[in-house]
Amino acid sequence: MIGSRTEPGDPWSRRALLRTLAGVLVAALLAVFGIAYAVYAAVRGPLEEPAAKGGPPPTSLPSGTQRRDAIAAAPMLTVPPSAARGGTPASDPGPTITVPAPTELGAAEVPTGFPRTPEGALGQLAAIESTVLQSMSVQRATGVHQAWAQPGTPPAGQWALVRSIQAFHTSRAGSAAAPLVSATPVAGQVKGVDGPDWVLACVLMDVRAQVASTARIAYGHCERMQWLQGRWVIGAGPAPARAPSTWPETALAHEAGWATWSSSGPTDGEG
Repeated sequence: MIGSRTEPGDPWSRRALLRTLAGVLVAALLAVFGIAYAVYAAVRGPLEEPAAKGGPPPTSLPSGTQRRDAIAAAPMLTVPPSAARGGTPASDPGPTITVPAPTELGAAEVPTGFPRTPEGALGQLAAIESTVLQSMSVQRATGVHQAWAQPGTPPAGQWALVRSIQAFHTSRAGSAAAPLVSATPVAGQVKGVDGPDWVLACVLMDVRAQVASTARIAYGHCERMQWLQGRWVIGAGPAPARAPSTWPETALAHEAGWATWSSSGPTDGEG
């Protein structure tokens, strides 16, 4: 649990975020990396029991908006906040997914050059996320969104990553500590595809923040990825269902569909 109960309307109160330096770091990670919902649940009362992930998205729908929206909206495994902060490695190593490496630096200094494959979409999403999360800058995140989001996506101010960084900077944790952040992909999953140019990609990040000590959290995030003009970009449409944030390589991570990330060598890309 993160701290004690908060005052109404003040979920990021000092009592919740500033009990200890370690608590500040963990709270900052929770704020920055888009799981404020989990913090609300943790400080306001017990969570509901984790729900089953449910059946696969309705792939029988014809290609197009309805199919893509159904894939994006299909629920994923619901996990408690504690799942993001640690766990016992599974006895079964589980599946792996091999993701190509970037070959060049693209718009807004985001690594790119990924091939026109589902794994390439995963690689591009991870590059976008890492660039945004490690900056901890609303201005930087907004610039990345403008460079990498297809027309028809929610505006930058509604993007989960921008709003989370805003939440950090406006919280008391933001004034108490300015952690050095790293974000590394450790697992991924392809939730669905619609032809060769559209992928619902999900990446699990190992996020670490360091001030005087280090806090670490797992963060799952999904986006619609669209192949457009020779590169993967964030595709148009409402944001996908929340991804499960589970400690990598645990039984719960496997249950949530995460495959361990394996990077291949540089590729030539595909246009």
